[in-house]
Amino acid sequence: MITPRTFSRTVPAGAVAVLAASVTLAACTGSPGGSGKAASGEEAAPSTTTTTASGPPALTPEAYRNALTAAGRPARTALAAIAQARTFKSLHQRIDRAQSSLESALKRLGGLRPPADVAPEHADYVAALRGLNGRLGALDEDVTSHALCSGTAVLAGLGRSGEFKDLRASAGGLAKAGDYPVVQIRTPARHARRLGNGTTLLSAIRGGRGSLTVKNGGTQDGVVTLVRGGRKAVSFYVRKGSTAKVANIKDGTYRVYFTTGVDYDRATRAFTRDCGFSRFDDALKFQTVYSGYSVRWSDWTLTLDAVFGGNATTSKVDPDAFPA
Repeated sequence: MITPRTFSRTVPAGAVAVLAASVTLAACTGSPGGSGKAASGEEAAPSTTTTTASGPPALTPEAYRNALTAAGRPARTALAAIAQARTFKSLHQRIDRAQSSLESALKRLGGLRPPADVAPEHADYVAALRGLNGRLGALDEDVTSHALCSGTAVLAGLGRSGEFKDLRASAGGLAKAGDYPVVQIRTPARHARRLGNGTTLLSAIRGGRGSLTVKNGGTQDGVVTLVRGGRKAVSFYVRKGSTAKVANIKDGTYRVYFTTGVDYDRATRAFTRDCGFSRFDDALKFQTVYSGYSVRWSDWTLTLDAVFGGNATTSKVDPDAFPA
C-alpha cells in the first residue's frame, strides 16, 4: 500500500586623453630709460613672441606599436580569463583583475604622444578602453545581484554593450591607419538553453521504493538536488509550469536544494542569468516499512513556488556552497 504525503511550499526563499602644448610668450621691452619708445624719439621695435612645445615627443610608428602591445596584452589576457570563472567569488576576482589591467593600459596610453597621423584614432581608442572599463564595473554589479551568474554571461553582456562596439570601431580605425595592435577579445553569444522536463542530471544514490514529485509553478525553470550525508544523490530538471517525478529513491534522510534561472549550461551545471539558490528547511525522510504481507514507503511532493496553505519553508543558500 502506498501512502502519499505532500510537502508544499508557502514561504519563498528566505577620456579621452588630451595632449596639451604650452606656449611661452616673451615679454616686450623697450630701450633703456624705458617708456616703451626709443630714446631718440623713434618708435620702439615691434615685440617678438616665442612659442615652445612641451610634453613628450611624438612616437615613431614602431615605438607606438610596441607601446600598444605592452599596454594591451595584459588587458586582453585578463578579459579572456573571465570566462573560466567557476564560482561567484572567482568571477568577482577576475572582473576586478580585468579592470585593473585596463586601468594600467589607460595610464600608459594616456600619457604618450602617438604619431601625428593617428592622433584622433588614438584618442578614440583610449576613450573606448575607458568606457569598456566602466561597463565591466556595471556588469560586476549584475553578478552581485545574480542577474548574471557566469563568466560567459558577463562576456556575452560585454559583447552586447555600446562600449564594446565603440572599442571595435576605434580599434578598426587604428588597424586601418597603420595595422596597429589593439585589445581584441571574442565574446560569446547570449543563449537561452533549456533541458527537457524531468531530465536526470545526476543519479548517484538510487535503488529504493520512494519517489519525489516536484511541481514548478514559478516563472523560471529549476533544478532540484537531493543530498544525503553530504553526498549528492539525485538531481533533475523541472521546467516552469511543469511537474517532474523521480522514483527509486533509496531510504535515508535527504536535504533538498533547488536553483532557478534562465539559460541552463549543462557543462557547468548552472543557470547563467537571473539565478537563485535555495534549500528546503526541513529534510525529507524516505523509509520503507515491511509489515506482514504489506509494504509501505515514502512518496513526497514539493512545490518550488509559494502556494496557499503550504507547510514547507525555504532559505537562501550561498551560491558557492550550492551542490551543483
